[in-house]
Amino acid sequence: MSAFGYRKPADLPQAIPLFPLSSAILMPRGVLALNVFEPRYLNMVDDALGGERLIGMIQPAIGEESEAAPELCDVGTVGRITSFNETDDGRYLITLTGVCRFDLEQEVDGGTPYRQAIVSYDPFADDFAASPGRAIDRDGLIASLKTYAALHGFTVDWDSVEQAPTETIINVAAQVCPFDAAAKQALLETITLEERAKALIALLEWDSASDDQHRPMQ
Repeated sequence: MSAFGYRKPADLPQAIPLFPLSSAILMPRGVLALNVFEPRYLNMVDDALGGERLIGMIQPAIGEESEAAPELCDVGTVGRITSFNETDDGRYLITLTGVCRFDLEQEVDGGTPYRQAIVSYDPFADDFAASPGRAIDRDGLIASLKTYAALHGFTVDWDSVEQAPTETIINVAAQVCPFDAAAKQALLETITLEERAKALIALLEWDSASDDQHRPMQ
């Protein structure tokens, strides 16, 4: 069961507002901080706060990022607003906590300036409970993350990483590592945590190997 009492797909609304944002994915139980300033999305947050506090994060389809109304990827994640602040200049600083991924079935005209869609959570019914990830090579995963972080100069609290659940390590890395939009979407669409771990390690090791190949010889 999710932290908000959602137990199954039927507990979530079929029609949700959409926030298309390239290179931004949200995993179940993950958190995503957003700086909202466009009027249509300020309106969306207002409506969400007045209702079930749910917003669907989804990426534009690859190659559509610059379009005013881009085609969207097939899979996104519904998140619940768990933190909200309003700035002096009228922006909203919100935090979404991921609940469940969804398949985008069809967009609907809800009479709002923001986009809305009918979605299905059924393919991701396992998202409602955390996965222990017992079959995952946790030590290998952390080793790959350390190599990747060192090559890119990222500062990481490795003590906290070591203490975190395996699912949290994988999902946070998938969200925050600066992979391109296509790679992030591929990670989002993996069905199981084990599949996501394998895909993440492959991306980390490919990036690290590529960096080594382009490093000038001493």
